[in-house]
Amino acid sequence: MTVQALHDHLATGLTHVCQCWAIKRRDGVVLGFTDHDRALAFDGITFVAESGMTARALSNTTGLSVDNTEAVGVLTADAVTEADITAGRYDQAEVTVWLVCWDDVSARKVKFRGTMGEITRNGGQFQVDLRGLAEALNQPQGRSYLKTCSAVLGDRSCGINTKTDAAYVAEVTVDRDTDGQTFDLATLVPFNAEWFKDGFLEVLTGVAKGLSATIKADELNGPRREILLWQPLGLPIAVGDELRLVAGCDKRAQTCREKFTNLANFQGFPHIPGDDWLMAVPRSGDANDGGSLQ
Repeated sequence: MTVQALHDHLATGLTHVCQCWAIKRRDGVVLGFTDHDRALAFDGITFVAESGMTARALSNTTGLSVDNTEAVGVLTADAVTEADITAGRYDQAEVTVWLVCWDDVSARKVKFRGTMGEITRNGGQFQVDLRGLAEALNQPQGRSYLKTCSAVLGDRSCGINTKTDAAYVAEVTVDRDTDGQTFDLATLVPFNAEWFKDGFLEVLTGVAKGLSATIKADELNGPRREILLWQPLGLPIAVGDELRLVAGCDKRAQTCREKFTNLANFQGFPHIPGDDWLMAVPRSGDANDGGSLQ
């Protein structure tokens, strides 16, 4: 890629440039689009023309200010579909936008890099907010002093490996029909009831591959196990599809100690006084020896 070649081309005053943008979903699928009248290809991506999708003007700022823009398009069966949007496949998808010399794609420059934000749909069209890399800096920082743990199960501060540790992860094949919200599965010995409550269900194969949802309830029913999600998956689940279940954590110190044997990494403050401590005052009938009033 030669940025200088693009600058030299722009300096001529007679330009042959267009925009190309790539969307990389969390399931690894990459889609390319361009506002040129024919398809272009570079970096192993084919940027489709006449896709019904356009990117609006970019708002670029200096320093650490957030760069934001938006893209609009038509829902089409061979590109961005309503089913995929509803299923959440485009949530937090990575977006890269280039300015490209269409008769020499090696002369190009990245104009924008970020992620997809809110997606709205209306009348067969969609509009999506694109959020720049500096958006991540626009997040509250610091710890909250709460009795419950502030870590997310499996992150660096937690330390539990939820990808490969067999004590907290189970893979199972769907062997009965499901509506995408309630799953009647094999018992999955030796996991107790509610072991996966507050955890995640991830789809490994099938048309819904890559989707995940939070588990609301996990109950044993004889030789079977019933998993209930907070909301149904956006795409159908068929018999034979593979699922991964990840153990749940209610963020209590007792759970961290007894279920995960991980109290050393507990990120909460289980002994912090409650709000009623603020109302505590000395009383004449108490010992009043200078110790805690609780």
